Amino acid sequence: MSETRSEISQLGEFGLIDRISKKINLQNPSSIKGIGDDAAVLDGGEDYTLISTDLLAEGIHFDLSYTPIQHLGYKAVSVNVSDIAAMNGKAEQIVVSLALSNRFSVEAVDALYDGIRAACEHYKVDLVGGDTTSSRSGLVISITVIGKVRKERIVYRSGAKPNDIICVTGDLGAAYLGLQILEREKEVFKSNPGMQPSLDKYEYLVGRQLKSIARTDIIFDLEEAGVRPTSMIDISDGLASELFHIGKNSNVGVRIYEDKIPVDELTYNTAALEFKIDPVTCALNGGEDYELLFTIPQTDLEKLKNHPDIHTIGYVHDKANEHTLITKQGNAVALKAQGWNHFG
Repeated sequence: MSETRSEISQLGEFGLIDRISKKINLQNPSSIKGIGDDAAVLDGGEDYTLISTDLLAEGIHFDLSYTPIQHLGYKAVSVNVSDIAAMNGKAEQIVVSLALSNRFSVEAVDALYDGIRAACEHYKVDLVGGDTTSSRSGLVISITVIGKVRKERIVYRSGAKPNDIICVTGDLGAAYLGLQILEREKEVFKSNPGMQPSLDKYEYLVGRQLKSIARTDIIFDLEEAGVRPTSMIDISDGLASELFHIGKNSNVGVRIYEDKIPVDELTYNTAALEFKIDPVTCALNGGEDYELLFTIPQTDLEKLKNHPDIHTIGYVHDKANEHTLITKQGNAVALKAQGWNHFG
């Protein structure tokens, strides 16, 4: 009698997380929030302690043929700090674990940690420990970040209410376009090693891919403005995917407007003219922008309307799982989340 085998690809990353989380029960009263948000939440007395971890694997999350290892170190810290910002908190410490194959030199490890240290200085976080081991399959970086948030300032994915305004920071789709450019130049180099990559005019896009910046500044701006979002998440897998997370966790629907989605001019032109792809599709499904997506009550809109880097893109409604995009032509189409699936 053979055992039934189910492929992970049938579930996908989020389906797998849901399957695992359904079998986990929290046993300690200090465990306030477990699996299912950007960070775990622990009772730390006056404040909540926030803990999150991200693992970056060579060949899956990064390609060292075009990723400077110093930038990789910086980005590895940024993606973790971003998870703490998405809970409206501030990161304070990280621990770094590495699995290294023998093709990496001491100098390469030094360069990686140069990037990690630079990010620590930028975000004012302390590197307080970690682990190293050998690897048979390249480089694996796992970082755990620890942060804090005042209890009255904590923000989950689950707090969005009907009629809340949907906001997003920065601009979207640039990191995805940066990846397309790097992959294109890699193919050119493979066919003609004498060709030097032509990246000067794409500096912004490539930078968004190689050296992500967590939007910790926004957390300070929100506090200064006296705004506590009703829900928040960082944009790692694409705007649409993150909207679905907020919708599912808050049991609401969303309606966003295509002409309100912030896309940089260089992103728009590079997508439309060079790659012949819809720039809005890049913003909705590209991922790795590490901007913040959040909802606010309508009464707080006045406090943020003059912020140069916060954009309102739609609103929340009470029809759960009904997520709609209003096109520039005024048509309502069902929003689809096609973000990155690690097991697809």
